[in-house]
Amino acid sequence: MADPFDVLHAPITPVDPDPTFASRLRSRIERALNLPKGVTVSNLTLEPEVFTTPAATATVVPYLAVAGAEQALAWYERALGAALHGEPYVMPDGRIGHAELEIEGAKLMLSEEHPEIGVVAPIPGEGVPVTIYLSVSDVDALVRRAVGEGATLEREIADYEYGRNGVIRDPFGHRWLVSSEPPVPAPSQVAHGDIGYASLWVPDVERAATFFSSVLQWRYEQGSSPQGRQVRGLSMHHGLWGGHERSNLFLCFAVDDVNYAIARVRESGGTAEDPQEEPYGLISECIDDQGLRFAVYEPPGGVSQAGRGPQHGALPGDVAYVTMEVVDSAKTRAFYGSVLGWTFSPGRVEDGWQVDDVVPMVGISGGHEIATTVPMYRVGEVATAVDRVRPGGGSATEPEEQPYGITSTCTDDQGTRFFLGQL
Repeated sequence: MADPFDVLHAPITPVDPDPTFASRLRSRIERALNLPKGVTVSNLTLEPEVFTTPAATATVVPYLAVAGAEQALAWYERALGAALHGEPYVMPDGRIGHAELEIEGAKLMLSEEHPEIGVVAPIPGEGVPVTIYLSVSDVDALVRRAVGEGATLEREIADYEYGRNGVIRDPFGHRWLVSSEPPVPAPSQVAHGDIGYASLWVPDVERAATFFSSVLQWRYEQGSSPQGRQVRGLSMHHGLWGGHERSNLFLCFAVDDVNYAIARVRESGGTAEDPQEEPYGLISECIDDQGLRFAVYEPPGGVSQAGRGPQHGALPGDVAYVTMEVVDSAKTRAFYGSVLGWTFSPGRVEDGWQVDDVVPMVGISGGHEIATTVPMYRVGEVATAVDRVRPGGGSATEPEEQPYGITSTCTDDQGTRFFLGQL
């Protein structure tokens, strides 16, 4: 055992304090120095501060000021399906000072405007600094009901990669973005002879992407080259491809045996490249006996009659119908009947033919100087889509009633022909 006197006479060697102790001591001193004047530090127990990450329970709840709170409560109940949560607090002067609503589980607070303390309601028809985002199960039903009750439709309902939504302005001046989660598309099969992929060939892909983004609300991802764009969120694969002198819709048909289809193309007077393996199947690019380009492919999972997609598309922006304008309809029917097994029924117009049982539906129109494939795109409301075509530099006929819906014949700002169909 060391002699205590020897230890006391030993030189002092400084040591570093325990880091945790030093941190707590420093924190206590800093807090003590910040205490109000007159507080006796020796009488206080200064426990160290404990910093924890708060639980993620915070919420942001819209608190609306309206001019006419009683009428607003009734309107939100009728138009938005809101339910009153508890009884509103009514102030001595009769104004509603506070009310709480729920819309499909979402909380909303509301009061009469109070200009005397700077709480004012928006003025209907004028700008607002805030848009209220409301997620619901059925966008179409809520927006339709709200507009029927007097709301203004500021942006038509459309499908985006992040969901389906539209914008309304209620009669009290508040702006609502009503939305739902994007649908999860069910995996669809293609049958032999169906269109599995379509690509709109255009001169300038950037111009086309801008134009159709405005008209059809298309959104894109980059294709396999700078000339390519892939449209997202449609029922059927659809692309844009630039660098072509003349616009045309290029079609890729599903077949049960690509090598057999290639042989039939060649035997029928067309040309077909040797098949290439791609992520979406074994594919061959072809030209028919009248010079129209197309492709055939064998899907990795094969073809099936079960689980096929809708004949006229399901979502806004989908291909709903395809018209193959050809020089000689008899030769076209013979060629595609041999290659794809198509059968035909007479159409409603001279030298017009309907392809039987194909998805999406295809018609053939004979007697044209140059073969062109023209798509019809499905829209929620033709008149609204037409109003987007013209400012974008395109042309559109006035919407016209047909036995199957309301249509308009259009061209884009590069002369690309297409139809709009409210089906």
